[in-house]
Amino acid sequence: MDAALEVVGLTKAWPRGQPGRAFALDRLDLSVPRGSTYALVGPNGAGKTTFIKLLLGIARPTSGTVRLLGGSPDDARVRARLGYLPEKLHLPLAWTALEYLQSIARLKRATAPLLPLLERVGLPAHAHAALRTFSKGMRQRLGLAAALVGAPELLVLDEPTDGIDPLGRVEVRALLREERAKGTTVLLNSHLLAESEQVCDRVGILHLGRLVREGPLEALTRTAGYCLRFESPPAPELLTAHALTALDDGGYLFPGDDARALNATLAALLAKGCTLTALEPRSASLEQVLQEAVG
Repeated sequence: MDAALEVVGLTKAWPRGQPGRAFALDRLDLSVPRGSTYALVGPNGAGKTTFIKLLLGIARPTSGTVRLLGGSPDDARVRARLGYLPEKLHLPLAWTALEYLQSIARLKRATAPLLPLLERVGLPAHAHAALRTFSKGMRQRLGLAAALVGAPELLVLDEPTDGIDPLGRVEVRALLREERAKGTTVLLNSHLLAESEQVCDRVGILHLGRLVREGPLEALTRTAGYCLRFESPPAPELLTAHALTALDDGGYLFPGDDARALNATLAALLAKGCTLTALEPRSASLEQVLQEAVG
C-alpha cells in the first residue's frame, strides 16, 4: 500500500552531556499507509515528540531518511499538503479566530472559505472574538481548525483533545472519522489511549526511542479466546463440561480459537436451552498492550 509517510533508519542523538540513553530515536523504521488513522503511543520520554519534529523538519535527524507524501519535508509544496496541531499551541492573543485562520491560509495559499472550518470545530459564534478571550479548550479547537486549512492530505495531531471537555472529545472523534472517510491520513500522538482506540486503525508503540510494537489495532489487541454472553447463567455443570470460565463482566470465556470446538460448544449449550446473546472475540485494551510492551 502507498505510504503517506515513511522513515528509514531514523536516528536522533541526544546533545552531548544529556544524561541517560544516547539516542532520542534509534534507527526507527516506520511506514504509515495513506488513508489510515495511526496512533503513536508510548510513555513519557519514548521519543514521540522528537519523531514529530523530525517528521516535519522542525529538527534534523542525526541519520536516516524521512519521506512525506512521496516528497521531502523540506519541500514547501509538500508542507502545504500537511496539517499540524502542535502539543503546545502559541496563539497571537490580540487576533480574532478568523484572522488567525486567514494567516494560515495565506501561508498555505489556500482559498477555500474558512468559516466552515470554525463550524466544524464548534466555534462559529466566535469567529470575530479576540483569542485572549478563548478558554484552553477553545484554543485547542481553533488549532484543529488551523490544521484543517487547505484540506491537507496528512494531518499530524499532537495531543489534539488536550483541554477539551468530554463532549468536545466526542466531536473531535467524529471529525477525525470524517477526515478518514475522505481519505485523509491522520497521525495521532496522544496520552489518552482510550481515545486513540476509538479512532485509530493502526498503532505504533515507541519505547526508549525504538518501535517495539506496530500493526493494525485489532491484531495488537487480539487475545486468545471468545467471550460468550447468555440471557441467563448456564448451569455450573455445563460450564465445567465445556471448560467455560466466568468473567468479571458477566460473560464466559471460551479458551482458544478453534472454530470447530467453539461451534460444538455453542451447539451443546443451545441444545440444553441456553440462549446466546453475544459472541465477542477477546481483546486487551491498548493500555494493557502498552504496559506489556514496555514493562
